[in-house]
Amino acid sequence: MGIRTVSDLTQVDDPAWPTLARMFQRPGVEVLAPPEWAPEVLYRLQITTRSTLGALALYTGGVLVDHGWLRLLGGGGYGLPDLATINGLGAPEEGAIAPQKLVVAFDVLGGTFAVNGGGLPGPLGDVHYFAPDTLEWHCLGFGQGAFTEWAVSGGLAEYVADLRWPGWELDIEDLPPGTGLSVYPPLWSGAVSGHLVERHAVVLEGLAVWHQEMADRMSPLGDGLLGGDPPSEGC
Repeated sequence: MGIRTVSDLTQVDDPAWPTLARMFQRPGVEVLAPPEWAPEVLYRLQITTRSTLGALALYTGGVLVDHGWLRLLGGGGYGLPDLATINGLGAPEEGAIAPQKLVVAFDVLGGTFAVNGGGLPGPLGDVHYFAPDTLEWHCLGFGQGAFTEWAVSGGLAEYVADLRWPGWELDIEDLPPGTGLSVYPPLWSGAVSGHLVERHAVVLEGLAVWHQEMADRMSPLGDGLLGGDPPSEGC
């Protein structure tokens, strides 16, 4: 299949956006307006708007879920990276190799959600979570479309319940989309304890990268987002 134009990518049967738009009307979800460069992001991704990712790239700048705890990536803006840039995708080329891990979302603590493109254990297309408390990948066992519905339907809240603290909603409600909370002592240190915890607003993308760099430094094999085949639980 050759390189497709934006028209090719958008002229599809059964586009995903109408279903997603209804889904995003649920409480605690905010859709950020798409930037003017959103069609370019879709073109660099080379995926159609029949897919959840294609629809997010073209029709949103990103989506804030569960009062901003989760930030689904889209066309970018508001301090959030776009789906193409965060995954190192430039102008499409014939024979280009798809990313082994496609980053699709961050949480407020710098956790990363990525679709397995062959660089993680388990089935291709499944979403994995790089957790800031374990510095390991955890397979969720479903793809991007199901992940999005799971996140807005309460599954996310249950999954991250152990990472939350009393009053977390107030702490994050005024954070800009591109800002996360750095925790000290780090969640992965095992030293986090009640009132001794400090949380500071930082650039979200940088926070996520820092967690991944810590995992690489502490693993003798360099396993992590930047390394080879990292361990992953759940698949």
